[in-house]
Amino acid sequence: MSSNTLFQLCRTGYLFLVVLLCAWFINQGINGQYSLAFTLLWIIPILLPLKGVIQGKPYTYAWGSFIICLYMLHGLTLLYVTDEYFIFALVEVLLLGSLLIGFPFYARIRGRELGLGLKKHKK
Repeated sequence: MSSNTLFQLCRTGYLFLVVLLCAWFINQGINGQYSLAFTLLWIIPILLPLKGVIQGKPYTYAWGSFIICLYMLHGLTLLYVTDEYFIFALVEVLLLGSLLIGFPFYARIRGRELGLGLKKHKK
Protein backbone atom coordinates (compact mmCIF):
# COMPACT_ATOMS: atom_id res chain seq x y z
CA MET A 1 0.00 0.00 0.00
CA SER A 2 1.36 3.42 -0.88
CA SER A 3 1.85 6.10 1.70
CA ASN A 4 -0.63 8.37 -0.07
CA THR A 5 -3.42 5.77 0.12
CA LEU A 6 -2.65 5.05 3.76
CA PHE A 7 -2.54 8.79 4.46
CA GLN A 8 -6.00 9.30 2.96
CA LEU A 9 -7.46 6.35 4.90
CA CYS A 10 -5.92 7.40 8.22
CA ARG A 11 -6.85 11.04 7.82
CA THR A 12 -10.45 10.21 6.90
CA GLY A 13 -10.76 7.75 9.77
CA TYR A 14 -9.28 10.22 12.23
CA LEU A 15 -11.60 13.03 11.15
CA PHE A 16 -14.59 10.71 11.40
CA LEU A 17 -13.40 9.70 14.88
CA VAL A 18 -13.05 13.34 15.97
CA VAL A 19 -16.58 14.15 14.80
CA LEU A 20 -17.99 10.98 16.38
CA LEU A 21 -16.34 11.49 19.76
CA CYS A 22 -17.02 15.23 19.91
CA ALA A 23 -20.69 14.61 19.15
CA TRP A 24 -20.81 11.86 21.78
CA PHE A 25 -19.18 13.85 24.58
CA ILE A 26 -21.03 17.09 23.78
CA ASN A 27 -24.30 15.13 23.78
CA GLN A 28 -23.40 13.63 27.16
CA GLY A 29 -22.68 17.15 28.44
CA ILE A 30 -25.96 18.52 27.12
CA ASN A 31 -27.90 15.65 28.71
CA GLY A 32 -26.33 16.52 32.05
CA GLN A 33 -24.42 13.25 32.43
CA TYR A 34 -21.05 15.05 32.13
CA SER A 35 -20.07 18.49 33.36
CA LEU A 36 -18.59 21.04 30.97
CA ALA A 37 -15.11 20.58 32.44
CA PHE A 38 -15.29 16.79 32.11
CA THR A 39 -16.54 17.09 28.53
CA LEU A 40 -13.62 19.36 27.65
CA LEU A 41 -11.19 16.94 29.30
CA TRP A 42 -12.41 14.27 26.89
CA ILE A 43 -12.49 16.45 23.76
CA ILE A 44 -9.18 18.35 24.02
CA PRO A 45 -6.77 15.36 23.79
CA ILE A 46 -8.29 14.04 20.56
CA LEU A 47 -7.89 17.49 19.00
CA LEU A 48 -4.17 17.84 19.83
CA PRO A 49 -2.82 15.95 16.78
CA LEU A 50 -5.42 17.42 14.40
CA LYS A 51 -3.10 19.81 12.52
CA GLY A 52 -0.32 17.25 12.03
CA VAL A 53 -2.71 14.51 10.95
CA ILE A 54 -4.30 16.74 8.35
CA GLN A 55 -0.85 17.80 7.07
CA GLY A 56 0.41 14.21 7.01
CA LYS A 57 3.37 14.64 9.37
CA PRO A 58 4.81 11.21 10.25
CA TYR A 59 5.92 12.29 13.73
CA THR A 60 2.35 13.32 14.61
CA TYR A 61 1.04 9.97 13.41
CA ALA A 62 3.58 8.22 15.63
CA TRP A 63 2.70 10.01 18.88
CA GLY A 64 -0.99 10.33 17.99
CA SER A 65 -1.32 6.59 18.52
CA PHE A 66 -0.71 7.11 22.22
CA ILE A 67 -3.65 9.48 22.47
CA ILE A 68 -5.84 7.02 20.58
CA CYS A 69 -5.09 4.39 23.25
CA LEU A 70 -6.94 6.51 25.83
CA TYR A 71 -10.07 6.45 23.69
CA MET A 72 -9.65 2.73 23.03
CA LEU A 73 -9.96 2.19 26.79
CA HIS A 74 -13.13 4.27 26.76
CA GLY A 75 -14.58 2.28 23.87
CA LEU A 76 -13.71 -1.13 25.31
CA THR A 77 -15.12 -0.16 28.70
CA LEU A 78 -18.32 1.12 27.11
CA LEU A 79 -18.55 -2.03 25.01
CA TYR A 80 -18.25 -4.18 28.14
CA VAL A 81 -20.57 -2.32 30.52
CA THR A 82 -23.49 -1.21 28.39
CA ASP A 83 -26.10 -2.70 26.13
CA GLU A 84 -27.78 0.60 25.34
CA TYR A 85 -24.76 2.06 23.47
CA PHE A 86 -23.39 -1.20 22.08
CA ILE A 87 -23.43 -0.13 18.41
CA PHE A 88 -21.70 3.18 19.18
CA ALA A 89 -19.06 1.42 21.27
CA LEU A 90 -18.50 -1.21 18.57
CA VAL A 91 -18.05 1.43 15.86
CA GLU A 92 -15.70 3.37 18.15
CA VAL A 93 -13.57 0.31 18.95
CA LEU A 94 -13.36 -0.84 15.31
CA LEU A 95 -12.41 2.63 14.11
CA LEU A 96 -9.84 3.06 16.87
CA GLY A 97 -8.40 -0.39 16.17
CA SER A 98 -7.93 0.42 12.51
CA LEU A 99 -6.27 3.73 13.39
CA LEU A 100 -3.98 2.02 15.92
CA ILE A 101 -2.76 -0.15 13.05
CA GLY A 102 -2.77 2.52 10.33
CA PHE A 103 -1.07 5.39 12.19
CA PRO A 104 2.22 3.61 12.95
CA PHE A 105 2.38 2.06 9.48
CA TYR A 106 1.91 5.44 7.84
CA ALA A 107 4.52 7.00 10.14
CA ARG A 108 7.00 4.26 9.26
CA ILE A 109 6.41 4.29 5.50
CA ARG A 110 6.33 8.08 5.17
CA GLY A 111 9.29 8.50 7.51
CA ARG A 112 11.36 6.21 5.30
CA GLU A 113 10.31 8.13 2.20
CA LEU A 114 11.44 11.38 3.82
CA GLY A 115 14.65 9.85 5.15
CA LEU A 116 13.66 10.34 8.76
CA GLY A 117 14.62 7.94 11.49
CA LEU A 118 16.88 7.35 14.40
CA LYS A 119 20.52 8.05 13.80
CA LYS A 120 22.85 5.12 14.47
CA HIS A 121 25.51 5.73 17.06
CA LYS A 122 28.99 5.30 15.62
CA LYS A 123 31.50 3.41 17.74
